[in-house]
Amino acid sequence: MKGQTLTRADLTEAVHDEVGLTRQDCAALVERTLGLMTEALERGATVKLSGFGVFQVRAKRERVGRNPKTGEAAAIDPRRVIGFRASQVMKARIDRALAG
Repeated sequence: MKGQTLTRADLTEAVHDEVGLTRQDCAALVERTLGLMTEALERGATVKLSGFGVFQVRAKRERVGRNPKTGEAAAIDPRRVIGFRASQVMKARIDRALAG
């Protein structure tokens, strides 16, 4: 999978290969899992997946930015953004994979 994007279809196929449920059941499982994560983030909850990382909603305050073409100051409205912080286990696995 090096250099490719992992899609929902890829996740569904991986679950199918590992668990052996029907592809339709695996697709429903993947969709439900992603849906639960999305619902939790919409509520402002933190989603922690041990050994993988933490998804967290952060509030960004209003600030002044610059238009890159003109350099003119522009107000950036306050908003909520999703952040991801990889676990130490994930970081170590990525480092090992990229090193060898």
